Amino acid sequence: MSDHYYANRPSAAHDRKTVEVDLRGRKVRLVTDAGVFSKNGLDYGSRVLIEALEFPAGAGVLDVGCGYGPIGIAAGIMGASSVVMLDVNERAVELARENAAANGLLQIQAMQSDLLEAVAEKRFDIIISNPPIRAGKETVHRLFEQAFSCLKANGSLWIVIQKKQGAASAKAKLETMFERVEEITKDKGYRIYKASKGSGAGN
Repeated sequence: MSDHYYANRPSAAHDRKTVEVDLRGRKVRLVTDAGVFSKNGLDYGSRVLIEALEFPAGAGVLDVGCGYGPIGIAAGIMGASSVVMLDVNERAVELARENAAANGLLQIQAMQSDLLEAVAEKRFDIIISNPPIRAGKETVHRLFEQAFSCLKANGSLWIVIQKKQGAASAKAKLETMFERVEEITKDKGYRIYKASKGSGAGN
């Protein structure tokens, strides 16, 4: 039986390969491997999220469920002052760290974490996630709750989710927590939501 990409320690035999992807107009080479999400190249949902993403230069960014790093690396290319990439999968974290360094993005660090537990005491301007839908709704909702706690006042959570995989219920959950939830774009069944925290909500 193959591992889920959200396994802590994939048992799949290594099958490293290099893929070339376009991240916000910059062509980058990323190393992938068996046992990580979308090992054959940038998945469509992440691509739509990366293209929609906007944040002020110098923002502190967190990428939750980073895989081998394309979203966090895109944030670095876009001018984030610091990027923390998290994944429960240790193989993904090693790849994300390797890929950030290979592309000269020294403001990026990658850490193994169950959702946001490793950064529970830190605060970010922007949190980005292509959430682990297959891990179940409870896990995804826990990600939202932890993200709310880890955002600075006026910070925003950006997520991508497919309509058929629960976009409507995800949006409804976000609306119970955040001051404003916007559908930024939709493309081939994928929805990009930006959930913004108010000025009086937290740190």
